[in-house]
Amino acid sequence: MKNRYSFGGDEHLFVECDESMSLEAFFKSLSMTNAVRDSQIKGVTEICPANASFQIKFNPDIIRPDDMLREVQAIESAASKTDPVIATRIIEIPVFYQDPWTHETLMRFRERHQDPKATDLEYAARINNYATVDDFIAAHAGSPWFVSMVGFVAGLPFMYQMVDRPRQIQVPKYLRPRTDTPKLTIGYGGCFSCIYSVRGAGGYQMFGITPMPIFDPEQKTSYLRDFMVFFRPGDIVKFKPIGRDEYDHTVEQVAAGRFTPAISDVTFDLREFQKDIDGYNARLEGMINGR
Repeated sequence: MKNRYSFGGDEHLFVECDESMSLEAFFKSLSMTNAVRDSQIKGVTEICPANASFQIKFNPDIIRPDDMLREVQAIESAASKTDPVIATRIIEIPVFYQDPWTHETLMRFRERHQDPKATDLEYAARINNYATVDDFIAAHAGSPWFVSMVGFVAGLPFMYQMVDRPRQIQVPKYLRPRTDTPKLTIGYGGCFSCIYSVRGAGGYQMFGITPMPIFDPEQKTSYLRDFMVFFRPGDIVKFKPIGRDEYDHTVEQVAAGRFTPAISDVTFDLREFQKDIDGYNARLEGMINGR
């Protein structure tokens, strides 16, 4: 993959790592943004990572656009010679699939859906050739997900399934966007899963809900007092299906300040992952479960 560069006026440099979505493209974008940040180039005021691209805002009175381009190209050249390894986290996210709140919402917006007679999960299972909704949920929760980007809505993670291409879930967004989506909905659109950090409009298919807050601007949630946004690009997520009793208990624990997310620090090696995807994922899951 060869980066493509373009300027947006005198203050922005846009870098496209690849035209298609892939773990390799996300990893390259993340590695580049980390390297640019670590280089502390004088004049850089903001770095905005996306899925397979990123944008740099800079002060042209401090660094000329051509010099900015040369600096980033030099970083790209150096990054291409290093091993694709990052220090990151694997995080367990509890999910109440087929919950009553997203179900009530999806039923209100059936006229905007591809299949008004089916729920979002039923539709997703059918078009991905799963025999039942339970089989589809098992596939959605059965492998880890790579957080390629955080944003669009404050704190919202875009997550890419860490399996080989033939097994990746693909589900289109609603034909027309909704005007309502419950907070902490687990959504799906295209090749990405997400968690809606706040309540609002949306268009992703709705599969369930998590009791675990991921964005708190008031920083009252016990594990969000240091930073109001929970996710970081490069995080690895493992969904854990739960029932109504565990959902209610976790909501109570969060409110009481007693809930601690299950997180393990990991070193992720892209090349080792590509050699044995299922084996590598099993080891990641073992780390989050203390094995």
